[in-house]
Amino acid sequence: MKTSLTALWVAAFAGTAHAQSLLGGFVYLRDIDPTIIQDIRYATSNNFVGKPLNGYTAGECVVKRDVGLRLKAVQQELSGQSLSLKVFDCYRPVRASLDMVAWAQNGRETAAERRYNPKIPKTELFRLGYIASRSQHSTGAALDLTLVDLKADNSAKIDPARAYADCTAPVEARAPEGSVDMGTGYDCTDLKGHTAARSITPEQRAWRNRLVAAMARQGFVNYSKEWWHFSLPGAGGAAYDFPIQPRRN
Repeated sequence: MKTSLTALWVAAFAGTAHAQSLLGGFVYLRDIDPTIIQDIRYATSNNFVGKPLNGYTAGECVVKRDVGLRLKAVQQELSGQSLSLKVFDCYRPVRASLDMVAWAQNGRETAAERRYNPKIPKTELFRLGYIASRSQHSTGAALDLTLVDLKADNSAKIDPARAYADCTAPVEARAPEGSVDMGTGYDCTDLKGHTAARSITPEQRAWRNRLVAAMARQGFVNYSKEWWHFSLPGAGGAAYDFPIQPRRN
């Protein structure tokens, strides 16, 4: 059943009366729904660039309020199925996108980077639509996420010293992400990462379909080249460049 957004607005207002105010109608997702798992990868070295991106001074998901409310509605639906959302990226400062541009043009291709880009030269990622120099993330309209099976063992952590297989490899050989097996890792720039890829198993396809359907019921639209990327039409606008600061408790 589709949760009433009016009811969510009332609950969110009551729960965030003392929340920090941010620019442009942004809020911390934890102030809307603290049960949604967060693994903000660009605030760490566990990403395709290999370092925290400029502007990510805290591993916090910042979203437009309406986006947060709709995510809360998705989470409420999933919780009855022993599932949870896990967000990898939400609002992205413009300076972080410029960091990605500089990375793509630095003339190096390391083994760690090729885990995410096993077949495509990184200089081609912008032209092919895998990375945008002007990202919807900076407007607050887009976010990256996956599903977590709360009944499974999600305790495995990435070992920086280990040489993992690339993002298209079987899940047991890839870097652990503490989530269901979607057929590739997060940020995998490969045809296998396309939402409707034919080279995945029926079970992996079922998980992707389940995520897309749950998000669609709250108005989110998936990007066909990335099973993890969703946007909310009409939620964007101007791009922002304020840094993501630690949230005050």
